[in-house]
Amino acid sequence: MFGKNKKQNESAKKEKTSRVVSELLDPGAIDGDAVQSWRVFRIMAEFVQGFELLREHGLAATFWGSARITPDDPYYKDAEELAARLAKKGFSIISGGGPGIMEASNVGAFKVGGKSVGLNIQLPFEQKLNPYTTQSLNFDFFFSRKVMLTFASEAYVYFPGGFGTLDEFFEIVTLIQTKKIEPLPVLLYGKEYWDPLVHFFEEDLLRKHKTISPQDLEIFQVVDSVDEAYAYILKETKKIKSIRQI
Repeated sequence: MFGKNKKQNESAKKEKTSRVVSELLDPGAIDGDAVQSWRVFRIMAEFVQGFELLREHGLAATFWGSARITPDDPYYKDAEELAARLAKKGFSIISGGGPGIMEASNVGAFKVGGKSVGLNIQLPFEQKLNPYTTQSLNFDFFFSRKVMLTFASEAYVYFPGGFGTLDEFFEIVTLIQTKKIEPLPVLLYGKEYWDPLVHFFEEDLLRKHKTISPQDLEIFQVVDSVDEAYAYILKETKKIKSIRQI
């Protein structure tokens, strides 16, 4: 009887271990308390895969913007053109890998034979990997994907977008403001879209509440044309190269 119970206990332990391992490897599984503690390994795996992929890229520019912008939108066409011109200049083009502005930047690099990287995330709607990438990774965690989107780049380009784009923008300017990363060109493309936000920074944050400093407004640059964006990125990345060589 004791031997039978022992075998049953061992069998139950094996079954539980197998179930936990299965849950750990399945991002869609329901996470229990035990599983939560082990999620770190899935997170570590995403970081390792991301660093392995991106460390081979030299000069790079990351594009952000709405997934809802369609190919007939002027912003889509401008993102495609800017990415193509940067790719011809040797930049790897990195995006979130989805539709909209992300797709436009990948299309631009892809069409001219450049390096086109998509770092996609699994979402219930809107997001699926576009077919214009030469390299890609799928992520389950937003924060590990965010690190990868910024890790390899010398320029950050923000086209009009929603909460996700704004989240990425505020993260980067905060990191630069607090000197956690070195100053790099941060481009806001489209004055009609970005000017109301910049006005809020100037009037409310700076003048009225004094929650930022005047130099904080110099972290980013608002541009309104592909020519202006292209020239600014080349000028600023040239400065970075010179500083790094000192």
